[in-house]
Amino acid sequence: MPAQSKPAYVISEVEILDEARADIYRARASASIEKYGGRYIVRAAPVELIEGERNGRRRFVIVEFPSMARAREWYDSPEYAEALEVRGGALARTLTFVEGVG
Repeated sequence: MPAQSKPAYVISEVEILDEARADIYRARASASIEKYGGRYIVRAAPVELIEGERNGRRRFVIVEFPSMARAREWYDSPEYAEALEVRGGALARTLTFVEGVG
């Protein structure tokens, strides 16, 4: 029986700096995510902090991909590169890739 790949999650904590540029980034990023088999799990929903400290201006975005290889393929893709062209000045973020359980 072949090994099943584990899903991968791209987790970003985002602060919008320029709403107009962020709209362009969102449209380009969303199209590229869909093309590479990703789907949004969380998209800038309000955060309820239970413990610790964090920047309250930041929102979470979580995207699920079928595998870590597919997530990396998306991140390195020419389609996502177009989104990255407008990201600077549009938003500040952290970006993390993590493998899920099978």
